[in-house]
Amino acid sequence: MPLVKGGKGGKITADPLIHVADDADIPGEGAILISAARFLEDAEALSLRAGRTAVIWPNNRDVDDLVPHLGRLAGVALVFPTFRDGRAYSQARLLRERHGFKGELRATGQVLRDQFVFMLRAGFDAFEVKKQSDAEAFAATVKRYSVFYQPTGDGRITALHRRMQLRHSESAGQ
Repeated sequence: MPLVKGGKGGKITADPLIHVADDADIPGEGAILISAARFLEDAEALSLRAGRTAVIWPNNRDVDDLVPHLGRLAGVALVFPTFRDGRAYSQARLLRERHGFKGELRATGQVLRDQFVFMLRAGFDAFEVKKQSDAEAFAATVKRYSVFYQPTGDGRITALHRRMQLRHSESAGQ
């Protein structure tokens, strides 16, 4: 599956995380992605491993259960089981805005190209897509939109705030 890193460039990249099944041994080194159940079984020990740890967090679990561990996680993959189920959008906003999560926030599951911009605005910065053509479309979409009116979890300033900054800098220069 292609992985697209959002940010400002929209790059298609190899996934640096090794997906570890629940019944497989966890490697001592290297970046891993494990299930929420496996992570919560032994969060303390996993946080002490040499490699980075990321967790797949289902959209039917409360993100408050994850909050005590956020400082030790390299990433959180939020699941979209169907394109009609938007709970992962809410989870992303909570993690970014309320809990200040700075690590990778990955969208996984039914990630559709029609929803890329909305996912970016909610705070996602990495996307597992099923097809290479979707990855290419996403990379182009990221570059297409640079100004937004609504404030959201991606950290970009709104069009209104840009105008206010411009006016402030102009009035300060006079």
